[in-house]
Amino acid sequence: MGIRGLMSFVEDHSNEFFTDVKLRDTKIIIDGYALFHRLYFNSNLELRYGGDYDSFTDVVQKFFESLFACKICPYVVLDGGCDISDKKLNTLKDRAREKIQMAHSLSVGGGGYVCPLLIREVFIQVLIKLQVCFVQCFSEADRDIMTLANHWNCPVLSSDSDFCIFDLKSGFCPLNGFQWRNMNTIKGTQDCYIPAKCFFLDALCCHFGNMNKTLLPLFAVLCGNDHVNLPVMETFLSKVRLPLGAASSKGRRHHRVLGLLNWLSRFADPTEALDSVLNHLPKKKRGTVKALLCTSMEEYLQAQGRLQDFFQHGAYTCPDTWNPGLPPWVLAALARGQLSPFISDALVLRRTILHTQVENMQRPNAHRISLPIRQVIYGLLVNAPPHVRNVAWDALPPQPPTFSEVERINKNIKTSIVNAVELPKDHSDLSKLTELSLASRQMLLLETLKVKQSLLDPVPAALKLPVAVSCYWVQHAEATLKLHHLQALLLGMLLGPLRAMVSSPEEKAVRGGGAETLCEELQRVKAAPGTRLDLDTAHVFCQWQCCLQMGLYLNQLLSMPLPEPDLTRLYSGSLVHGLCRQLLTSASVESLLRLCPEAQQLYGHLFNATRSCAPAELFLPKGRLNPKRRKQKKSGISSSENRVGTTLNARSWHEGSNRFELLMVETLENEAAPELE
Repeated sequence: MGIRGLMSFVEDHSNEFFTDVKLRDTKIIIDGYALFHRLYFNSNLELRYGGDYDSFTDVVQKFFESLFACKICPYVVLDGGCDISDKKLNTLKDRAREKIQMAHSLSVGGGGYVCPLLIREVFIQVLIKLQVCFVQCFSEADRDIMTLANHWNCPVLSSDSDFCIFDLKSGFCPLNGFQWRNMNTIKGTQDCYIPAKCFFLDALCCHFGNMNKTLLPLFAVLCGNDHVNLPVMETFLSKVRLPLGAASSKGRRHHRVLGLLNWLSRFADPTEALDSVLNHLPKKKRGTVKALLCTSMEEYLQAQGRLQDFFQHGAYTCPDTWNPGLPPWVLAALARGQLSPFISDALVLRRTILHTQVENMQRPNAHRISLPIRQVIYGLLVNAPPHVRNVAWDALPPQPPTFSEVERINKNIKTSIVNAVELPKDHSDLSKLTELSLASRQMLLLETLKVKQSLLDPVPAALKLPVAVSCYWVQHAEATLKLHHLQALLLGMLLGPLRAMVSSPEEKAVRGGGAETLCEELQRVKAAPGTRLDLDTAHVFCQWQCCLQMGLYLNQLLSMPLPEPDLTRLYSGSLVHGLCRQLLTSASVESLLRLCPEAQQLYGHLFNATRSCAPAELFLPKGRLNPKRRKQKKSGISSSENRVGTTLNARSWHEGSNRFELLMVETLENEAAPELE
């Protein structure tokens, strides 16, 4: 949520509403969504290349290390999906439009803020590695955060102005005043603390004539938040004379906020104030407006859920107002962040929102490539228990199961209707999906990704899912996908294994420091800030991330038939874009990997798996025809001889031949390959 103009208003009056605090030796409840946005956008991380997840990981780790050093015990609370009322849909659509405009601006060299597609998943993986306690709520988290903070009598860390309305016993610390990078030591001790500013509701109410705290939820909905944006409220605001009090330049800037607070401070309680609001409206609209305002004010009441039970005992009871009767294993997975809010929205609303990346706005949105994966996900979800289904659906005559998707079209949004895939009967009961054998679940995943298990056998477990997704990607990507894109992507995947090698005792003794040297070389290759963005390159990597995202969600829904990859070191946008430039100009794969035979061998396994699924055209030099095939027809070379050639060519790679990809081209020209879609 968020109240228009309120945060800048209280910050402009910082001396009156905030107290300087030295945070240490305390619990703190953190708004996870606000934190990962703040850390990404305020750490000078690249915004155009689809996410520097490795650099973001380092920032998140440093943040929590600062908390640990000050004996601050963090509890991170993440937003879930939308609730069944879907009351924020219009706000979400407006934000989707804004994100498209910012993504377009970034794509042509302008400014803007667009979060990388997998930032939430990366953030959760870092929390798990650091053993930071976290929970994912079933819908919006604000009320749960407030309720937990008051139960434990500790502060809240967020950037959401709604926390200026909640009556928090230990206050609200805005992220922009939380100086975690500037830890101090208490004089004469070794105890560290983080300087912060803390907002207390009592100070705000005192400033406005000791106004009743219970009036503030009405102020929030009158001022305008994510739930209420009624044109009829402008009628009220135009008729009532809002007293500005001692007007100043700051007062003029925040005319509505200041005027509403001064006006409401005259009333004893919300009932009296609400009656006055309704008296300024046409009689025929009063009943509807009153019901909406009262419902919206309830968003600031204490939550039903008890997050402390989850953190202490691992049990989180879903509120009755939200619970659509989902299977217990689904509810547990949602609370633990093992299923995405995307799954929750699809289950509860049969509607999902596909987030725009910094992509080529002239092309179909990058999510189109992963539509067949989403259709399988929807096929698994369509047979949820009957009480999950909306009453409106049950009133309709029988029809093919469909889901709606809010997606980008050009520089706007549209809602598309998508059919779910009809799956075998043994996959049709969501409550029993976890009871399917591992082989059945793995088969469904790999069939969806159009890859054979045998292709993945040489690939390390941690990279099986990304490679399977890459096999899907090369089969479905647009014609703009080129060989150097695939090479750069696979080279980027080496970053995680390389870091593991560097940290091992054998690195210098056995490998001679080759992994460390290669790591340093890859850091130098990263695209520099301000480098011109190649839109075709950006678009194909956005498509790959869309495939990976839905591959992850399907794998999670099937209870991980393949190991979940370490996303924190899997993809670095600056690196893969930089590698693309290098491979097009001066470097070759072999020259980059020459100092580290282990990385060379691993790259060979990744390349072999993906090239087996790729169309032969991907490996042909630009403009080159296929004379080899004609020559082979005349000479009568058999397919078995071609397979022998593949073995020999793969061996050439392990011997360090810099002709590896060329040799693969010669073999692929003789093999049937799926066509690009």
